[in-house]
Amino acid sequence: MELTSKQRAQLRGMANSLDTILIIGKEGIGENLLKQANDALESRELIKCRVLENSMLTAREAAQELGKLSRSEVVQVIGTKFVLYRESHNKEKKDKIVLVKDKKKATKA
Repeated sequence: MELTSKQRAQLRGMANSLDTILIIGKEGIGENLLKQANDALESRELIKCRVLENSMLTAREAAQELGKLSRSEVVQVIGTKFVLYRESHNKEKKDKIVLVKDKKKATKA
């Protein structure tokens, strides 16, 4: 799913109050970290991550790699932190994020 600029802005606003839940250290992104990211994205849809200074990856590199591996969208990268979004496919999830629709795109047939 490609996010529109309005949807990115909406998600950035929501991410301001999030706590960092994933920390990427000098080992980079391994299987365990990917599993944690996938679990977090499935239950929360929007997560904030941080890259430690001793990591071999920059925040932008880590965001792109983790986004690709977890099939999520990079919402924002600022300094050592980044935000990822992936719509949950859990039908029982009650607090799903509802993104604004881009009216121009919605009216195209």
